[in-house]
Amino acid sequence: MSFKKHFLYPINLAAILFLLFSFSEKTPTVRLELHSEMPQVIYAAEKIKTLQKTNAIVFDESNADLTIQTRLDSVNLVKEAYRITVNNDIVEVTGGDAVGLMYGLLEVKNQLKAGKTTIESKEESPNLSFRAIKFNLPWDSYRRSPALQLHYETCRDTNYWKSFLDMMVENRFNKLTLWNLHPFSYMVKTEKYPDGCSVSDEDLPQWQKFWRTLFRMAKNRGIETYLVNWNIFVSPEFAKAHNVCDYCLEGKHYVPQGDTSAITKDFYRESIKAVIDTYPDLTGLGITLGEGMGNMTAEERQNWILENYIGGVRMASRKIKFIYRVPLSAGTSSGGATSVETEQLTRSALDTLTCFDGPINIELKFNWSHAFSTPTLVKVHGGKLNDVYWNPMPTSYSLSWMMRNEDFFMLRWGQPDFFRKHIATNVKPHVSGYYVGSETYIPAKDYITSLPGSSYKYAFERQWMFYKVMGRLMYNPNTPDEFFANEFEQRFPKQGEKLFEAQTKVSKVPLVIASWQNATWDFSLYSEGMLRSVVNDNIKVQKLISLDDMALKKPMEPAYLSIADFLANEKNIPNGKFSPLHLADSVEALCNQALNDVKRINPGKKVDLLYEVSDVKAWANLGFYFSNKLRAAVEYKRYKTSNEKKDLENAIEWLTKATKNWHSLIEITTPVYQPVPLTHFCENSPGYEEELFHWSIVEKEVKTELEWLQSINK
Repeated sequence: MSFKKHFLYPINLAAILFLLFSFSEKTPTVRLELHSEMPQVIYAAEKIKTLQKTNAIVFDESNADLTIQTRLDSVNLVKEAYRITVNNDIVEVTGGDAVGLMYGLLEVKNQLKAGKTTIESKEESPNLSFRAIKFNLPWDSYRRSPALQLHYETCRDTNYWKSFLDMMVENRFNKLTLWNLHPFSYMVKTEKYPDGCSVSDEDLPQWQKFWRTLFRMAKNRGIETYLVNWNIFVSPEFAKAHNVCDYCLEGKHYVPQGDTSAITKDFYRESIKAVIDTYPDLTGLGITLGEGMGNMTAEERQNWILENYIGGVRMASRKIKFIYRVPLSAGTSSGGATSVETEQLTRSALDTLTCFDGPINIELKFNWSHAFSTPTLVKVHGGKLNDVYWNPMPTSYSLSWMMRNEDFFMLRWGQPDFFRKHIATNVKPHVSGYYVGSETYIPAKDYITSLPGSSYKYAFERQWMFYKVMGRLMYNPNTPDEFFANEFEQRFPKQGEKLFEAQTKVSKVPLVIASWQNATWDFSLYSEGMLRSVVNDNIKVQKLISLDDMALKKPMEPAYLSIADFLANEKNIPNGKFSPLHLADSVEALCNQALNDVKRINPGKKVDLLYEVSDVKAWANLGFYFSNKLRAAVEYKRYKTSNEKKDLENAIEWLTKATKNWHSLIEITTPVYQPVPLTHFCENSPGYEEELFHWSIVEKEVKTELEWLQSINK
């Protein structure tokens, strides 16, 4: 694959005839004629001005090579759309609204930053209107783990949020959804229930200043903000003062009996009203019908939300936008379940709710907690999804898919083709967008990078390609690979194309692992570590995905044949199906190609480049491990039927190779990564409270499994 590169070079007279506008080798001079007080336009202008610091441009009001002008056109352009037109030395940016102008101006800025010799005319419109990040807060968090709580100070720092919001704008995310059990007690002290506030009178003004600053910074960047909580939870202070919700004192998120007392209901209504009235820049709220609604029917849960949560919204002095997460359970437990009846009940409420500022957005988990698997919708939280939510077509709400990532946090990832296919397959007229984020990971403090010398300060910066792929393709799924390759090239000159090609290849590894393992809830899979949650003799623990488990697995991806189905029809593979051996061969080939792409890249003392190359190598060796273990699982399953020694020996041979692959993975990752906290360990049974993850820690299990298989042959 080859991509065009852009460099500064002298322009001869003949070339001028073919260019709309071009610069010579000298630094171009620029004049801004924006004439706008819109904060999004002012924000973009300030970003353009930062190019002076790197000598990419010079501002000259009297003798400019380039004059940038703006205008609004809401008739011919939709919201968030822009058009760049070039006429001699005038670059005109037209926007469908202020956000569209901002995106267009930032596109001009990026072209200048890249040193392009021509400002290119360009027009883009948003493919999806709802482009959200799911961000779990570390205070009153859904789960309690060192991997989450260590972000507390970073997430209270508005400098962090300035950087994070800048990243969102650059990648064209337009919704920031902030999640925890009960956010309101860190935001307001209600007149009726002052004992429900989680912060002191001395600290509350600082908290409120933090929230106001965050919401205003987001609004000035064209980003909507939402608070999303779980129900029924209150602050520990309120629970203690009024002897309710005892589970809130213990920090539990999964409870057998929700608290439906009258005072808890009233506390909710008062808190919600106060938050809406106190923070005018907050766009909206979102609800979860769980996990504190145990022993309640679907109808009781819905009525509780309508009476209390939405009751509080109706009491407020202004309208808000709203996110309604569809029920996580059709039964009375807090576990996952789906049913047509529950979906019909939910839809009956959604079709009649008119108290909000615009259509409701309903959220459904795509393939439960492991969306980074197959782009085919196999299940949502609880099981199979019926067509109730879009048949007939809704008018009062739209649907957005939740792309949960509980599978890779340490290794860098970027696979544009996967997400392009995802959008093409799953965006229908009733779908307005996606959420992207994690329950078990917060992209704030960088606790993963262990080597000094990195240019990245925060965790999300090291995952720059992940956010760029997801955000940019939500806005425009036709964004070409050349765009992403050029982003690599700007960061790593002369290495960008190879790095991009290598990363896109190995980024298929976790997708294949998750597609094979067919996981459900958060801890049922951690692809990056080849771990899953198991319960033996009432002991819950994260363990290495076993040979037995792989051999028995029915894959999530419909095109993958299970090992049992493959062995039953080995000589007649149905068209369109992948046998496990074909899958193993394909993954191995991709990983070998990726290693070949980076073999001549010498990072030297460039730490950021070292991590990019190391992560490619790490993914490749994890891919080799998976491929060889899958082959071993085929032979082991064959042996279980045939009882032939040769089949067992073949299984041992493949698992031996896999064990060596794991050791190579350790050799690659040990110099650049130290053991880190992992949320997946936080629910292990007593005696198994391992908190740190590194592939070297798992190696004992890897070797033990090989020894077990070898022992069968004795």
